[in-house]
Amino acid sequence: MLLCRPVLIVVPFEEDEKNPSVWFLDHNYVDTMRDMFKKVNAKEKLVGWYHNGPKLRSSDLQINELFKRYTPNPVLVVIDVQPKDIGIPTNAYFSVEEIHDDGTAATKTFEHVLSEIGAEEAEEIGVEHLLRDIKDNATGTLATRVTHQLTSLRGLSERLAEIRTYLQHVLDDKLPVNSEIIQNLQDIFNLLPNLTIPDDASVFTAQTNDEYSLIYVSAMARSIIALHDLINNKLENREAEAANEAKDNSAKDAALDAAPSNSDKKAASTEPKDSSKSA
Repeated sequence: MLLCRPVLIVVPFEEDEKNPSVWFLDHNYVDTMRDMFKKVNAKEKLVGWYHNGPKLRSSDLQINELFKRYTPNPVLVVIDVQPKDIGIPTNAYFSVEEIHDDGTAATKTFEHVLSEIGAEEAEEIGVEHLLRDIKDNATGTLATRVTHQLTSLRGLSERLAEIRTYLQHVLDDKLPVNSEIIQNLQDIFNLLPNLTIPDDASVFTAQTNDEYSLIYVSAMARSIIALHDLINNKLENREAEAANEAKDNSAKDAALDAAPSNSDKKAASTEPKDSSKSA
């Protein structure tokens, strides 16, 4: 199983779309970045390389031979950036020499190796907080939770199907018995509740009902509080609009009172003419 703490470095790479055997990899850039990372942490080592697949390519063996200058047996990780299946979207490979029975020269090919993606506790907490901040405004919280639940159930269904297929192959003598796998399956079955006992079934039913009733009451309270906040917000907006309208009306009235009328303007214009005649 492949277990490592990855530090990914994006390397400039170009490939001819018509001829995959024609490619360019800037290994000088790899040397520079490796030396820079060694200055930061001397314990980190280059263990392999990756590309976004989604499958192996014809030039992967040649590129893998180039990376042997950094590590004796580099690992290739193919990452599917648009996964369609449920599970880890990565596959890890090692290059091995395949010896043919007909006496021909040995050829190199890739052998699949088990891999696992994990994180430290601090990294898991940081990722969880980051995912909480990433929200899709097109979908609500309930729709997102239901989608996650469906994805989890599909993943559980696939794992159960794999377990069933393995056990069937063992019964048909197609696969040998693995004591570690059988022990893990036994632990899983031992942890499952026995609902055939009436007392246990009633306890689980009561606990489930209590949890769902709490969820229902919490959802109702949240909806009522949100409705009250909406009504209060509308009332505050209406009062603010009325106050602004009253303020505008008072300003208009004050402006009309301060402006001179037409009769006053005529009187002011005729008074100088009368004074000139009397003179």
